[in-house]
Amino acid sequence: MSITAHQVVTLHYVLSDVLNDGSKKVLDDSQARDKPLEYLHGHDNIVPGLESALAGQVAGAELSVQLMPADAYGVRNEALVQEVSRGSFGGAELAPGSRFQTEGEAGPQIVTVLAIDGDRVTVDTNHPLAGRTLNYQVRILDVREATRAELAKGHPLPPGTEHSKVEDRKVL
Repeated sequence: MSITAHQVVTLHYVLSDVLNDGSKKVLDDSQARDKPLEYLHGHDNIVPGLESALAGQVAGAELSVQLMPADAYGVRNEALVQEVSRGSFGGAELAPGSRFQTEGEAGPQIVTVLAIDGDRVTVDTNHPLAGRTLNYQVRILDVREATRAELAKGHPLPPGTEHSKVEDRKVL
């Protein structure tokens, strides 16, 4: 079965960053964590460039995909670096490099503290991987039809849940 919209795909990946000297730095390795990624194809569960590269592939396929920033986490936008009041963080410990999840206009977002000057905190709301060229080494483990419940939720459901049973996999 080849990967098309409304299918659940299970895969292992190694994500690496291309450094200025051309070398690669591993950022994440699902196999090392023994935790494959499962996503619902065609529902914006993964970065657009990787989803496009996986379309039409089958279980067992292995591929290398290099994504430019626009096809991954976007280009850096310096307008997303801003100063906020220290009070915005409640009593949280703050230090440059600290990351917090907050609610943004488009849903949850990661905020990175860049600097602290008295009561003013400079934060960056760009995705931490924005502006970076990324490489994925991917091995597709499984491709299956999504259940009705998964389609309604827009993402795969954990195995063994009431709404992930095989008999619910028939899609109208």
